[in-house]
Amino acid sequence: MSDSTTPTIPPSGQQFEIAFGHQRVEIASVGAAIRTYGVEDGEVIDGFGPQEICRSGRGQVLAPWPNRLGDGRYTFEGRSGRAAIDEPERGNAIHGLVRWLCWEVTSRAQNVLALSCTIHPQPGYPWRVGLGVEYRLGRAGLTVTSTATNLDDVTAPFGIGFHPYLSVGTPTIDTARLTLPAQRRFVNDVRGLPTGDAPLSGTALDFRTGRPIGVTELDTAFTDLVRDSEGVARVELDGPAGGRGVTLWMDDNFKCVMVYTGDTIDHVESRRRSIAVEPMTCPPDALRSGTDLIRLAPGAQWTASWGITPR
Repeated sequence: MSDSTTPTIPPSGQQFEIAFGHQRVEIASVGAAIRTYGVEDGEVIDGFGPQEICRSGRGQVLAPWPNRLGDGRYTFEGRSGRAAIDEPERGNAIHGLVRWLCWEVTSRAQNVLALSCTIHPQPGYPWRVGLGVEYRLGRAGLTVTSTATNLDDVTAPFGIGFHPYLSVGTPTIDTARLTLPAQRRFVNDVRGLPTGDAPLSGTALDFRTGRPIGVTELDTAFTDLVRDSEGVARVELDGPAGGRGVTLWMDDNFKCVMVYTGDTIDHVESRRRSIAVEPMTCPPDALRSGTDLIRLAPGAQWTASWGITPR
């Protein structure tokens, strides 16, 4: 018989809210996931409910590698990793190891929440790395600052990404306008692993000038991002009538951005309802290819920021 006085913990763990003005963000401790982000006139992201298990990576932190890792096998400076294959239909490990871990709160205020977790040496990643993520709401929206500290005595390979699904309130993303400042994209094989890269100019995937998404299907990593004088790149999503809009920005530590229109989401009702815009420090399969892989020296700390600005 259960003890009726024992609080029931939701599947996504403890729930934390931060607020600033008309903005509200709810963070789940499992995966340090952004579960909801709302403003006065609607939802900024397409999240998930407090009693749901996170679906399709919604709002999760993706580390120590983002996206796909072919065969879950790699070697780095004499150490080998053997990660579990959690995308079995393609034979890949996907989205790292921390998105199902319970993160701990390290500080909290009305508009700020900081969480941390430690990746301990294991078959999928034989290094010890401490991670931190801070969510901060302000006039410019949500700012997410992440840190990684190498707690091992040898250099550790590292990559990180984040997985928000942006929404401008349209029933589907087909009528929404996407502006994506990328000049090249990675070309994938049937497993979703890069085989090279190609220019975007003149192709159906070139969204630099901004246009309706229409029937375009994207599960694509974009790179060679156009940035401002401070190294910031911005992806913009706007409603069809020029009303609601949202900007996702990322600093120059994020070398590429994955964009996913959700055509293959298992939950059919969620397909093309929102668009995943995923800032990533490296492309898929970086632990095998080495492309843009961060090399953390023993004791070194790395930090980067990205954010979401409702418009």
